[in-house]
Amino acid sequence: MGITRLVYAPDSTYAIGIDLGGTKINAGIVDERGQVLSACSLPTLPGQGSIPDRIMEILGKLFQNEGGPDLFRIRGIGVASAGQINWEQGSVHFSTELIPGYTGTPLRRILEERFQMPVFVDNDVNVLTLTEKRLGAAQGLRHFLCLALGTGVGGGIMVDGQIVRGSWGGAGEIGHMSVDFDGLPCICGGVGCLEQYASGTGIGARMRKELEDMGQNAAGVDAREVMALWQAGDPAASKIMDETFRALGSALASLIHMFNPEMIVLGGGVAESGEAFIDRVREETMRRAMPSFTGSLRIVSAYRGNYSGMIGAGLQLWEYPLRMPASGREGKAL
Repeated sequence: MGITRLVYAPDSTYAIGIDLGGTKINAGIVDERGQVLSACSLPTLPGQGSIPDRIMEILGKLFQNEGGPDLFRIRGIGVASAGQINWEQGSVHFSTELIPGYTGTPLRRILEERFQMPVFVDNDVNVLTLTEKRLGAAQGLRHFLCLALGTGVGGGIMVDGQIVRGSWGGAGEIGHMSVDFDGLPCICGGVGCLEQYASGTGIGARMRKELEDMGQNAAGVDAREVMALWQAGDPAASKIMDETFRALGSALASLIHMFNPEMIVLGGGVAESGEAFIDRVREETMRRAMPSFTGSLRIVSAYRGNYSGMIGAGLQLWEYPLRMPASGREGKAL
């Protein structure tokens, strides 16, 4: 029963999508249109066992109650993962201590050996970029940027319809481009990184320091509260958010001059605070970018499916040519 009945079928209309983050793993059965047939979630429990074992556990849960035989004919498995991913190898090039011991994990090899079907592994923001291309506001576009403003800041770059990956897959670390060479120190070792100003973590930390400098209680203040205070006109929150918008405007103007995109898509919890946020980002960006680059440029909110990362992970099975593991063969039951 369960995942032991999975069969590789290249003509299948279904794929498995897995979205693996530092706190939660989502897994689901998706089709080419991004429809979710079934899904489930488990806490990641980093440091309490191997991530591949946790993936096996959630796949067992996903399929334990599925009775239709067609659902067990699978086109392949797609994974969207936190961390820096070596695209060609499907392995974790580097991961912070958010997921201890994750660096170097050969996810694609492990899953292909276990399930004998194609497996694609990519960085989670690259996968969100793919979701935007196929389901979001960027449908039909070939040149656009995607930024995820959440706990950190991640980026995806689409050029001529293809995700830009760099030499091994690390391209798009937009959160670690410096917007102030005399700015705040960053956990990456750099100075003035965008992530310190535009991530939820950075916004909350800067607000707490501002309140402490004013002699006020800052305990527990996070980005969500800062957003609410900013929208209510609070002076301290407005000061912090003005800095955030200037940093984002500076970063996006540089990216516009570098990549000449048709669109910039902003997602993640920070960007989901409302249209007022997007409006300010547009204003600051247009003020800094050359008008010749911005005549037809759009800056929009991201596709907001609850399972957008998981869906994008599964969509990899239709975006890229299928490749079988060397030891696999079509139709092998597992």
